[in-house]
Amino acid sequence: MSRQGKPISVRAGRLEFLKLNASKFELRDTYHVVLTLSWPRFAAFVLGAYLLINLIFACLYMLGGRCIAEMPPGSFPEAFFFSVETFATVGYGHMYPDTLYGHSVATIEIMVGLFGMAAITGLIFVRFSRPTARILFSKCAVIAPFDRVPTFMLRVANLRHIPMAEAEFRLTFFRDERIPEDKEPVRRFYQLKLQFDRMIVFPVAMTLRHVIDESSPLYGMTPESLRECDARFMASIVCIDPVIPAPVQTATDYSYEDVLWNRRFVEIYEETPDGRFSVDYGRIHDTEEAATAVEVTSRNK
Repeated sequence: MSRQGKPISVRAGRLEFLKLNASKFELRDTYHVVLTLSWPRFAAFVLGAYLLINLIFACLYMLGGRCIAEMPPGSFPEAFFFSVETFATVGYGHMYPDTLYGHSVATIEIMVGLFGMAAITGLIFVRFSRPTARILFSKCAVIAPFDRVPTFMLRVANLRHIPMAEAEFRLTFFRDERIPEDKEPVRRFYQLKLQFDRMIVFPVAMTLRHVIDESSPLYGMTPESLRECDARFMASIVCIDPVIPAPVQTATDYSYEDVLWNRRFVEIYEETPDGRFSVDYGRIHDTEEAATAVEVTSRNK
């Protein structure tokens, strides 16, 4: 990679990475870069490209002298608007190519307009049709006894008003660990096993649970030890939007500061008299003190 002066920022949840000496843009990645632009930037890009193309062809018409019939000599505005009409293939008939040079430039512009409109239409269609996952994660995670066993828990909710299909949940834990070969700690990653990691239908909200037993990387850890190893958690959901249908994915991360000990999530489900279940989305993030405290057990070395 060639050396670059300005670092490139890449965010993953609340973590930010700076890429050094990495190329920021490659021509073959133009399509991907345009799709990742925000809507205001995308609109500015389309408008800028449109104006630039018409300005270039207006200059070419100006260089051709009297190549366009009935166009006032030296009138750049007339050349520009003739370019706009030619680019859109409308052709009002007031001005028209009158020389071989004029016909050649107009032909090239019409071809550019056809390909350009097709490309912009495709980009707009992809941006509108691209599915997004409206999944809400709880603002915090909790560690509390569940079924008398210390359990790491977080809550997720489907914000769309249709059930998502084939939902798959993943939870990754990473922390700093020291190894004999190096004086500096290294980052270790662990896949935490969930009590259930797949749901055929994900209609509303649920709590993901990881049991902290002797096989768990969290076994024997305390709030202090999580802080010392700069522990973090990454939660991910992949599911299928049945309306499109297409897979959607979203993720979030939690630091050791976001983990509440001896707290549990409040109940948000309530059965109504007619047999339905109400789910209070206003209490997704709410927690309460656990009835029993987590017993810290040291891992045997």
